[in-house]
Amino acid sequence: MNIGRPVPRTSSGSQEAYAPELLYATFNQDYGCFAIGTQTGFRIFNSDPYKEKMRREFKDGGIGIVAMLYRSNYLAFVGGGRNPRFPPNKVMLWDDASSKIIAELEFRSDVLNVQLQRERIVVVLRNKCIVCSLEAKPRHLHAFETSDNDRGAMAISGGSDTSVLAFPGRQKGHIQTVDLHSCVGLPSAVQDGATVQRTSACSRSSISADSGMTSSATASGAGVYPANINIVAAHSTSISALAVSADGSMVASASEKGTLIRIFNTVSGRLLHELRRGVDRADIYSIAFSPDNTRLCVSSDKGTVHVFNLEAKQSTGRQLPAETATASAGNRHSNLKFMKDLLPKYFSSVWSFAHFRTANDVRCICGFGNERNSVIVLCADGTAQKYSFDSYRGISSREWYRKFI
Repeated sequence: MNIGRPVPRTSSGSQEAYAPELLYATFNQDYGCFAIGTQTGFRIFNSDPYKEKMRREFKDGGIGIVAMLYRSNYLAFVGGGRNPRFPPNKVMLWDDASSKIIAELEFRSDVLNVQLQRERIVVVLRNKCIVCSLEAKPRHLHAFETSDNDRGAMAISGGSDTSVLAFPGRQKGHIQTVDLHSCVGLPSAVQDGATVQRTSACSRSSISADSGMTSSATASGAGVYPANINIVAAHSTSISALAVSADGSMVASASEKGTLIRIFNTVSGRLLHELRRGVDRADIYSIAFSPDNTRLCVSSDKGTVHVFNLEAKQSTGRQLPAETATASAGNRHSNLKFMKDLLPKYFSSVWSFAHFRTANDVRCICGFGNERNSVIVLCADGTAQKYSFDSYRGISSREWYRKFI
């Protein structure tokens, strides 16, 4: 699962704490690696054990978004920073084995998020989520309208055998989930205007379409459409962060309030868990499922990371209605939970069983480490940190702290 979100350099924290060269940070699908975009290029690191694997410096600008495809040599870029290397409305596919751009996708508005899967490229614009094929000559496959999505919220399952996509629905606070594997072919006459242009000078292909993309020649191959779209009314305010479990069975969401995280079954849309991060509003920067779906970690602009236990619910397979859905044993509950029918909903909340504050209280994103009881955190001050926690008491400790920029 890719949980990539921008790590901006504006926050309620001290401005001096932020790394001025850092534009973006993201994990790959299994958290084994992470990538950063900088004012002059990009870098790839092994997460745990921490080690810089490679870096590329460009003379002509910065990388504002970078997306990884597991540990392969293929990446996706969007320009950014003081002097963007590429236009903000283009996604560039990079083959690091040849150090070349092999394809580009151009859109009519700025790109806010990009995710790669083995067969697909998913691009988020402010009001659209667009899916294209991942190949030398990309084809436009789907275009979904969304509500105003200035945060670029979107997630896709990271498992090799699943392809469940989640993004904001047309109505504020709603989530749409699509199983992209359950798609069927359409006649080429209804390809939604997909077009491809070949640039022979550098063996680069350019793709565009009527729904948010621009070009001039008709694409080859049949179009496709999703056979099954589910809509979940998740929150009363706009969606700010999403995550899909590796097996595609669950989607987790947070709203712009940032106080509650809700987890739904992607097939039935039933509420499985309702988890409380806190009481005060917060900007949720990442949500991540553990590879075995038994844990969930959440990070925010408060510089805190919360870890929730999902194991009991996952093992029993129970699906409870929204008004009674709770998390499994191990998480904290109010001492007044027995009076939940008489007191406000806050008193029946489920809280994280482990939480910790990062070293400099800056915005961060999180993913799980090699050990089951560990979390890797990437912070906007340019540091990577590893924390471990006790499964029963939730006591956490920092194992290491590294400066990556």
